[in-house]
Amino acid sequence: MLLYGITGGIGTGKSAVAEMLAAHNVPVTDTDLIARQVVEPGQPALAEIRERFGPDMIDGQGRLRRDLMAQRVFGDPEARRMLESILHPRIREVWRAQAERWRAAGIRLGVVVIPLLFETGAETELDRTLCVACTSATQGQRLLARGWSRKEIQQRVGAQWPMEKKLARADYLVWTEGSKNVTAEQVARIFHLAEA
Repeated sequence: MLLYGITGGIGTGKSAVAEMLAAHNVPVTDTDLIARQVVEPGQPALAEIRERFGPDMIDGQGRLRRDLMAQRVFGDPEARRMLESILHPRIREVWRAQAERWRAAGIRLGVVVIPLLFETGAETELDRTLCVACTSATQGQRLLARGWSRKEIQQRVGAQWPMEKKLARADYLVWTEGSKNVTAEQVARIFHLAEA
């Protein structure tokens, strides 16, 4: 099985590319979704977050207060590293297990979406890497449209490697400035998919 990793900046179109692949029956797992699962009530990661960051990070229903956690970690690099030390090993364990299930099932191609792919050294476990990118102006417009403040955008973008560094390390690039059809054509060429 060929295991591809998709990365890119926030708001660059990783989810759109993943959806295009899923529409072609390519199995995809997204570490952003895994990150949400590992902090559900009752999960060890949530208990560790409570212990290390304090009980105010948990709401009355026992759920992680994502907004408060984001404020804390994106304004404090040391806090972000502490959170990542709790989450990243657990996230990697889940996507590795998924990849093994795909291999056992005889699937020829699988995809893992990992925003911090290079930052976490995950490329050593992948056969190919793909970076989804757009201009910083487009990225900013997309994030503003999500209701993020300019400060939030700056903090989140600043928490990842610069796009140029990701592009230099990736095997492939999907440029998402154009229409969805143009993006879909790039995806089809890279993954040798029959175009819909």
